[in-house]
Amino acid sequence: MSEASEPATGEQAVQAEPVNPHAEVVRRLASAMLRTAVWPGVATVVVGAIVATVLVGVPGLVGALIGGVVAFGSSLLTIWLMRFSGGMNPQFVMVVALGGYVGKMLVLLVVMTLLGGVDAIHRESLAFTMLATVMVWAGAEVVAFKRTRIPTIIPGN
Repeated sequence: MSEASEPATGEQAVQAEPVNPHAEVVRRLASAMLRTAVWPGVATVVVGAIVATVLVGVPGLVGALIGGVVAFGSSLLTIWLMRFSGGMNPQFVMVVALGGYVGKMLVLLVVMTLLGGVDAIHRESLAFTMLATVMVWAGAEVVAFKRTRIPTIIPGN
């Protein structure tokens, strides 16, 4: 048998999967966003908990901690969705992103509705800490995006 007709062995048998450049960029961006946003997010929850405790007491602390944890989880879900959908068709990535956004807003609404009537939780502490954490996290994501230097196509006029 000639070499051309012999079956591939060893390294030849292992075919490298094609690298999706879009997936690499999205995952790199997700990592940068996570690194940039975690500590400001934690600091926001801590500040919210301290302020709520000083102003309202234990119900404020409980509300702020619950609001911070829910907002933190919601923000981490965004990073996970980016990693999950990074290798998909870019149009489908937008569908996942918008679906994730709607899902997160529904979860936040349900949490606020269900916990709003619980006496052990100060509703405003929960709401303000949740809002502050989501806003700080989103701002940190914008900063990370600007620092990452990802090539962006800008259509001509």
